Formats: sequence, C-alpha cells, structure tokens
Amino acid sequence: MRRTLLTLALAAVAATAGAQSIRVWQGGESTRYAMSEASVYTYDDAGQTLTIGTKAYSVAEIDSITVVNPVTITWNGNTAAVNIPASVTGVTATVTAGNVVITNTNVWEEQEFVLSGTGTAGSLTYNGAYKCKFTLNGLNLTSTAGAAIDIQCGKRIDLILADGTTNSLTDAAGGTQKAAFNCQGHMEVSGSGSLTVAGNTAHAIRTNEYLLLKKSTGTIAVTKAASDGIHVGEFFQMNGGTVTISGTTKDGLQVETDDESDEELNGQLIINDGTLTVHVENEDVKAIRLDAAETNTAIVPEMSILGGTVTVVVASTADGSRGIASDGNITIGNGKANAPIVDVTVSAGVFTDPDTDEDNRATGIKADNTLLIAGGVTTVAADGTKSRGVRAATLRATAGTLTVTRNSSSQGIKLDNQIVVEGGTVNSDNIKY
Repeated sequence: MRRTLLTLALAAVAATAGAQSIRVWQGGESTRYAMSEASVYTYDDAGQTLTIGTKAYSVAEIDSITVVNPVTITWNGNTAAVNIPASVTGVTATVTAGNVVITNTNVWEEQEFVLSGTGTAGSLTYNGAYKCKFTLNGLNLTSTAGAAIDIQCGKRIDLILADGTTNSLTDAAGGTQKAAFNCQGHMEVSGSGSLTVAGNTAHAIRTNEYLLLKKSTGTIAVTKAASDGIHVGEFFQMNGGTVTISGTTKDGLQVETDDESDEELNGQLIINDGTLTVHVENEDVKAIRLDAAETNTAIVPEMSILGGTVTVVVASTADGSRGIASDGNITIGNGKANAPIVDVTVSAGVFTDPDTDEDNRATGIKADNTLLIAGGVTTVAADGTKSRGVRAATLRATAGTLTVTRNSSSQGIKLDNQIVVEGGTVNSDNIKY
C-alpha cells in the first residue's frame, strides 16, 4: 500500500502543470529535487527502495512527498511580473511598476518564492504570518523607494542562494527603512550562490531575531552600510560560507541580546566554520560586536570562535575602534581539530569622546569578562599610536596560541585580574594589570 501511494504521489507530481520540484520528507526534514530528477524514479528490492535521481530511499522511512509550486517574481528594469500558480492559495500580489507587495494569509503550508531578474527601480515587501522560503535565483535589485527586500514576518525564513547564481541588493538613500535587506523574523541561509548588499540608509542586512548561516552557504558581501553591515537580534551562528564586510559607517557585525527572548542561544555569537573578514574605517566603532541585554543581567553574552578563519582590520582612520568586542565572554577554540585562525590588525590610535572627554584606545580584542584561548592560532597586531592588543577582565589559556605584537607606543595586554595559563602559549612582551 505504501509503495502504491508513493507511486501515485510521484505520478501526480509528474503530471502537475507548473510543478518545478518536489520534497521528500523524512523525520521532519526534506530533500528537494528538481523535476528533471524527480521525473525518473525506480523501485528496487521488491518495492522496498525508491530511487530518485542518485538517491536511494527506504520506502518505510519516507513520511511523505510534496509538490513544490513556487510563486515566481521576475524584475525587468522598472517593472516586475508575479506568477502565482493556480494551486497556491492565500497569496496575493500588488505590483506598482517595479515595487511588489506580497500578502500571504496561508498559515498551514510553507510557501516558496523564487526571485530573479534585474530591477533598476524595484523592491519586494512581504507580509505573512507563517514560515516560508525565498530563493534568490540571479536577482539584482535596486530600490529607489526604500528597502530592496523587506520581509515582515516573525517566523523562520529560509534564504536560499541558488547554486551558481550571483545576486545583489541595493536600497534607496534617505529613506526610513531599517536595512537594504530587512527580515523581522529569524533567517537561515543556505545555497552556494553569492549575495552582495549595499545599504544606503541604515544597515545592509538586518534580522530582528537570529541569523544562521548553514554549512552550504556561499558568499555574502556587504560593500556599504550607512549604519551596521550586518545587524542581528538574539544570536548569530556561522557554520560555513564566506562573509566579507566593509564600507560601514558604524559596526561591521553587531549582535544584540534580547531581554525577553526564550531562544536557547540568545546573547551568543558563534562561529563554527567558514571565513569572516571585517574592515572598519570609522572612529569609535566595532568590527565584530556582541552586546549585553539592556536590562536582563542574568544573560551573559558569549562569543565563541570555534573554527574557521576570522580576519579583522581596524584601519588607521578608525581611532578608538575595537576589532572584536564582547560585553561578556570571548572563547577562541575548543581543543578540537577544527581550530580557528584569528588575525586582528589595529592601525588606529586614540579617540577622545567629545561628550565625556574620555580617551578610548583602539583595541584588537576586548572582553568585559573572560577571554579564553582554548585552541587555534590568534594573532593581534597593535600598530596604531597608543593602541592596545587585548583588553579583558581575565585572560585564561588552556590550548592554542595567542600572540600580541605592538609598536613602541602601544600596549600589548591589559587585564583587570591575573593571567591564568593552564596550557597553550601566550606571547606578549607587555602585560599590565
């Protein structure tokens, strides 16, 4: 009976007009297949094994097979075209020249949207109350009215950078939008394509809740931001991909802690793998920043760089700026094979706050609580006049290597408490308490 039902499902998929792909579900997770793959399927082992493309499934372990009928939005200059398949319910579109507003009242089925084309005066605003997926499939969108993409949905948003595609987003200057690419919910990114974002009014990329970059994530480049390059609420987790951030007016990557969020990782910035490169050029900003909650002191911010490569450059024009800064703790490495490489260069000097007359030194790594070196190779160069390599309440080392170099006017390591070296190596000719 199960084989018969699956056969009927696949036959229905093949016969469905406009169906572009299917999903095979197992244990709450799914694998997506283009119709070119799904149109050829075979049974083996007396009907106990189903093969789609090159993947063999145990029939007993397949929960269901669903048809994916995406809504497609295609831009061409200052116009846009929306195609909503007849089988899709609850989705309506309003198109004004190149500006598209999608309203989705569907709260029972995850809808997918495919965005493509080149828009010279266009945007997408999405309103919905249920999780959904957006695939950027060769999208180059410039807005002249506000955000390029504004997703007004507080649920999980899957952002897929279609393999082999190049995508770009640019918002309008002088607007009221929060970002060129704004998401009110939490966004999970996958797909090996590329995305370049320029923010002319505020942030380049903003998520009101968390931002997760999956292992399959390709390349994300922020080339300009009138505020932060990437601004994240709750937490940020990077499991892969290549992210570069430059041209920002304020911080490169800022992660906030939500006073009331019940997310398990709220208040954390986690890098497990991938390559993150951040350049800052303005005074009194931070390249990578993790903030404490405004009122909930029970949440201690935790920044964990456990793998991958992190490169931070604080330019000579960025007096008083910090390379990596946490209002709580910073952990680099975890003693495992996937040891991180962290390289911070500080060429800036001292910034005098005009409101308080307080002098702030440009600093490579700053932890308000503990900086733990537990693996990997961390190098900090304090080259700017009166700059500082490391500032922390406590420095603890259990594995890995921390090397801090400086010029004759700079400070190597400044601690509130004593250094604790239980393993690994700490190299610095200047440690002060």
